[in-house]
Amino acid sequence: MTVSPLSALKVVEFTHMVMGPTAGMVLADLGADVVKVEPAPKGDSTRALTGSGTGFYASFQRNRRSLCVDMKTPEGLALVKKLVASSDVLIENFRPGAMEKLGLGYAALSAENPRLIYCSCKGFLNGPYQHRTALDEVVQMMGGLAYMTGPEGQPLRAGASVIDIMGGLSAAIAILSVVTERAQTGRGRYVEAALFETVALLMAQHMAQTAITGTAPPPMSKRTPAWPVYDVFDTADGGQVFVGVVTDTAWPAFCEAFGLTELGADPSLATKQQRVAQRARTIPVIAAALRHYTKPALMEKCEALGLPYAPIGKPADLFDDPHLNASGGLVPLTLPDGRQVKLPALPITLDGERPGLRHDLAPPGAQNDELCAELGYSEAEVARLREAGVIV
Repeated sequence: MTVSPLSALKVVEFTHMVMGPTAGMVLADLGADVVKVEPAPKGDSTRALTGSGTGFYASFQRNRRSLCVDMKTPEGLALVKKLVASSDVLIENFRPGAMEKLGLGYAALSAENPRLIYCSCKGFLNGPYQHRTALDEVVQMMGGLAYMTGPEGQPLRAGASVIDIMGGLSAAIAILSVVTERAQTGRGRYVEAALFETVALLMAQHMAQTAITGTAPPPMSKRTPAWPVYDVFDTADGGQVFVGVVTDTAWPAFCEAFGLTELGADPSLATKQQRVAQRARTIPVIAAALRHYTKPALMEKCEALGLPYAPIGKPADLFDDPHLNASGGLVPLTLPDGRQVKLPALPITLDGERPGLRHDLAPPGAQNDELCAELGYSEAEVARLREAGVIV
């Protein structure tokens, strides 16, 4: 059984890169019929990205049907408008004004389809910056995430497209809120989500800390930890394991298990606040004790104690992660060259079931014929559109 709570929802998507496709993927994974409109003849340019963008298309484009059409032609634009007229939701993430130039802006389309929920994924919400071009890395630098991530004086972007992805999730939340409202009002809305405002939300904890303490926090690499033991430790076999000991109840058991009897009996380390204040003294002693264990032995001991711990993993390790593989956390996909790959599912369950795969990654225009037929085009009309290069 496939998780499909949104099976009645029809979505048309004009997106590329990561933010917009993430919003579409959330709806598609949850059962919505999502049609990705791609430019003829080669489709979404994201398909051809290389370098660090190589994985973008495969990661965020599952569970779509593809319509590859030349919207610069009157016939192509008419086809797309028919598709939008029969849809519940439109998602776009092109530069400001691009959709309006095609006659596909919210004002024009909602006049024809008042139930339409129109979502724009943007760099900035309305304000002085709204016409700027934004990228994930741009707003990470602007909003303080790069400052908080890197060493002092060396701003460093986070190691994934966190703002694009979180921005896409925010867009999906906004869309679904209006889906619920529309059931009562019968009308859609124009909703927006933006990258800069997304990074601002991620910085809220640091802003609040500044307001409360009167001191701006340093980068995370220089931070004052909130916990007595919250560190990466070297192991006897050259490995590394993160270990956290964050409660007063865990501290005595931790000290006993690792032979740290002096620390455990020290009355000046009885409370969490005391231990935080004396990290400079305790962490070297703890590190020396833990260094006697191999990585597997240290993790086994932490598991038995119920401590938070983690091996220092790499993204490729997740392909073979036993938990993800056992729980349906990886979705099987077919790459354009025919190879099989497994990529992460949405991090949710519905009645214990993970959203899975309904449509594999589609070549450009893979569903052109069926979509045209659903919109009332005859076989002869479809053949003529293909011959004219309107569809591929």
